[in-house]
Amino acid sequence: MSEACRIDVWLWRARVFRSRSMAAAFVEEGRVRLTHAGRQTRLDKASRVVHPGDELLFAVSGRLLALRVEALGDRRGPADEARTLYSELPPPA
Repeated sequence: MSEACRIDVWLWRARVFRSRSMAAAFVEEGRVRLTHAGRQTRLDKASRVVHPGDELLFAVSGRLLALRVEALGDRRGPADEARTLYSELPPPA
């Protein structure tokens, strides 16, 4: 089985949201799109998992973010550590 992490936990560890509950509410509103193995789906549950190599697309604070999951992380560390969990992609046109 490959490495996986709940989407709400990953968004919190990557410091996209200040709390895990904020991340969970954001996901449950259907505001995150996940591309896994070439197939895009809209996430609707915070318990859905992400894997390294997955791509996420969502708008937060009026900004469209496209991120590739590079690592899952073990904890919510400092910002420098959080930035190693993802790479930014150019948003779609």
